[in-house]
Amino acid sequence: MSDLGTATDRPHQPAPTSPQVGPPTPGPRALGPFLVAAITSVTLLLLAGRYGYHRDELYFLLAGRHLDWGYVDQGPLVPALARLLDTIAPGNLVVLRTPSALLAGGAVLLVAAIARELGAGRAAQTCTAVLAALSGIVLANGHLLSTTTIDLLVWLVAAWCAVRLLRTGDTRWALGIGLALGMGMLNKVLPALLAVGLIAGVAIAGPRRLLGDRWVLAAAAIAALLAAPNLIWQATHGFPQLGVAASIADGDSSYSGRLDALFLQFVIISPYAVPIWIAGLVALLRRPEWRAYRAMGWSWLVVVGVVLAAGGKGYYDAPLMLVLTAAGAVVTVAWASRGSVWLRRGLLAVGVPLFLLPSIVLLLPVLPAERLPGFVVDVNYDAGETIGWPAFADSLAAVHRGLPPEERSRAVILTGNYGEAGAVARYGPARGLPHAHSGHNSMVDFGRPPADADVVIAVGWERPEPLTAWFDACALGGRVDQRVEVDNDENGGPIYVCRGLRRPWAQIWDTEVRRTG
Repeated sequence: MSDLGTATDRPHQPAPTSPQVGPPTPGPRALGPFLVAAITSVTLLLLAGRYGYHRDELYFLLAGRHLDWGYVDQGPLVPALARLLDTIAPGNLVVLRTPSALLAGGAVLLVAAIARELGAGRAAQTCTAVLAALSGIVLANGHLLSTTTIDLLVWLVAAWCAVRLLRTGDTRWALGIGLALGMGMLNKVLPALLAVGLIAGVAIAGPRRLLGDRWVLAAAAIAALLAAPNLIWQATHGFPQLGVAASIADGDSSYSGRLDALFLQFVIISPYAVPIWIAGLVALLRRPEWRAYRAMGWSWLVVVGVVLAAGGKGYYDAPLMLVLTAAGAVVTVAWASRGSVWLRRGLLAVGVPLFLLPSIVLLLPVLPAERLPGFVVDVNYDAGETIGWPAFADSLAAVHRGLPPEERSRAVILTGNYGEAGAVARYGPARGLPHAHSGHNSMVDFGRPPADADVVIAVGWERPEPLTAWFDACALGGRVDQRVEVDNDENGGPIYVCRGLRRPWAQIWDTEVRRTG
């Protein structure tokens, strides 16, 4: 009998198996992102005092004088912050913008930290930090006190916690997501959109067990509890933010409309970064070792789909695009480290001065305001809205001084938007200007003109209608002269003087101004 025996007599040998594929361990800690973040914040602080207030900042300061748990177009966080900063250092633009500069640096660190979670080495982390620091969403909003700056940090904190949760499986990280989203909804309701994206991403790509996890449910409860004051205010006032959102979808805002939103996807980070974040999206959805992170890729697809379908502003999903950029930087640095290394790295280096550095000129106040090229305002609408407000107030003061003394004492100013009303509140007292009123957004709730105010200086109205429906006569009293050649919403605009109030302000304000505002 043979000594070999049959196959069934042989000892059992386990069948070969493919190695388990799991998320990579985090990359090493790197100094580079901290240096890039520090340079970003310092640069923004050095430039914070140039040009002047943005129209939104003037509005926040005015809203801070009327603190509430909510407003027509935002939560209470930024108006409260604006009031605090202006109390600490009245009229100091650098102090007002300091939190934004610091938050921008924090955003740079968070994007690099997300890349580290994905396994990025030191070079990839630093590359990610540079891309984030020179991105449009960080530079533009890091220069101004803005709801978007806080929203950016909120989304990135939540995204970083989500990536850590997906990598480690430790669902206690969901509490960080809940805290970030809840605090963020005291600023804007947009973090709810991120929550929808994350839930949808997990439902599509898994792990679906997270949807019923006790820590995830606790995080949802925390977010709802923190957001409750603003949500209750919105509910008791008929959810006015829905009306604002509808007007944005109709194109009644800058950076709005579906075509604008689609176009902004390709420039809001940087044209240079487009192939990088697309590579990151593909890698998140297809790379086997990143299977745990697929929910993040799907989250962006869901969020951008909602933004485009609803006609929201194209920068709403930008924080998640930075997450894609972080993933893409890992892929790109690996690509540049193999094959024709010098050719690939040279190609990446050439793109920096061509695509990234111009962002500094376009998005930051580095050029003289009096010689600002028109193309800067064409690209960056907000740049024009930070120029000329003191001269705007001077133009109104000239019209006011031209009124007969008996009319001057009972005249008020009626503005077409909240920035103009905020400028009068900031610069008007030193020029002897009367109080300004407006029906724009929450300005309509800050008070209507007194009953005896039958003379109005109206600014921000391209045509005298509907002013002629409220007054017996409206005549051109002058024009706004901001003393610089800048194409913004105010420069060169008409200033009307209206007399003979036809109906009481109480009727006009509640039935017509609220609707037109």
